[in-house]
Amino acid sequence: QVKKAVEALLAFARSKGKGDALLLNESENVHLLVTVWKVPRVAQVIKIPLPHGIRPETAEVCLFTKDEPNLSAEQTENLYRKLLIQNGIKSVSQIISYKTLKKEYKLFEAKRRLLNRFDLFLSDDRIRRLLPSHLGKHFYQRKKAPLSVNLKAKNLAKELQKYIQGTTLPVTNKGCCYTACIGHTGMKADEILDNIIAAAEVIAKKLPKNWKNVKILHLKTLKSVALPIFTANISNLDE
Repeated sequence: QVKKAVEALLAFARSKGKGDALLLNESENVHLLVTVWKVPRVAQVIKIPLPHGIRPETAEVCLFTKDEPNLSAEQTENLYRKLLIQNGIKSVSQIISYKTLKKEYKLFEAKRRLLNRFDLFLSDDRIRRLLPSHLGKHFYQRKKAPLSVNLKAKNLAKELQKYIQGTTLPVTNKGCCYTACIGHTGMKADEILDNIIAAAEVIAKKLPKNWKNVKILHLKTLKSVALPIFTANISNLDE
C-alpha cells in the first residue's frame, strides 16, 4: 500500500516536472502527515533517524556550542572544528559559540540572515535551553529550531549523522495533524519506502499514547493531493 502511494507520488512529480523544464533538477520534498485521535497535553519534537539521508550533500548545517572556560569565542569554535575533523565529520558548515551568538546576532536582521543561511541547526545539548531567548520565535515558526546533540558522545559521527540525515516530527498540543519530511522526489521509491517504515516505528514508540493514537497517515508533496497510506480501525478508540 505504501509503495503504491510512493510510486504514484513520484510519477505525479515527474509528469508535473515535464511541463516545467526549468524545475526538472529540483526535487520536491515528500511529507508524511500524521493525524491523531487525541491531541497530546504537552508539545514535543520527535526525532526520527532515517536509513536514507533526505538532505542533499550541499545542505548547510550550523552547530551552536557552549563556551569553553578560559577560551575566547574564536578559540572555542576552533576547538570544536578540530573535534569534528578528528571524527571525520564534514557536513557541518559553521560552528557558532554561545558567546558569538549573543554578541553578533543580537539584531533582528542578523538573526534573519542566520535563519535563511542554513538548512539545519544543531545545538550542544548543554546550552539548548538558553537558545530560544536569543534566537527569537522565527526559528521556531519556520520549524528550524536547533536539534539538541550530545557533543560528548562516544561515536560523535554517528550522533551527528543521526540528526543531519534524519528528520523530526513536531507534535503540538494545539492541533491533531503533524508533518515530517520523509524524503524527496529525487530518491528511489524503495528508499522513501524504507524511510516511511522507519518513521512509523519511531512514531509508534514516541507519540503520546503510542500507535493507538494514530488515526490516519498520509503521504504528499507540496503540489500533490494527500494519499492515505494507513487508516486506523475505530476500535482503537475503545478507551
